Amino acid sequence: QVHLVESGGGLVQAGGSLRLSCAASGIRFSITTMGWYRQAPGTQRELVARITSGGTTNYADSVKNRFTISRDNAKTTVYLQMNSLESEDTGVYYCNTAPNPFAPWGQGTQVTVSS
Repeated sequence: QVHLVESGGGLVQAGGSLRLSCAASGIRFSITTMGWYRQAPGTQRELVARITSGGTTNYADSVKNRFTISRDNAKTTVYLQMNSLESEDTGVYYCNTAPNPFAPWGQGTQVTVSS
């Protein structure tokens, strides 16, 4: 049974930083491309960053050069370091397989950026 548990969100001022974590279980994590998705209020969920099993990363233009995705295969955990946060980054952040989300969604973690 697959479980994805996101954590690390919170309220931060514009220009600040947060580090999100996602602990995964029930999947072959070390060989799976993982991603972070964001759902802003009133919008569809979008993929903002992904990382392959070999560590190759890819970012949406809106977060490029501000966000960094990383993974620890031994801990079956994927991270998202978010710097220079903007109000547009506000939303619920989820992790899942990427670029297609095959696993059941976790509860997500709320990120709120105040301007």
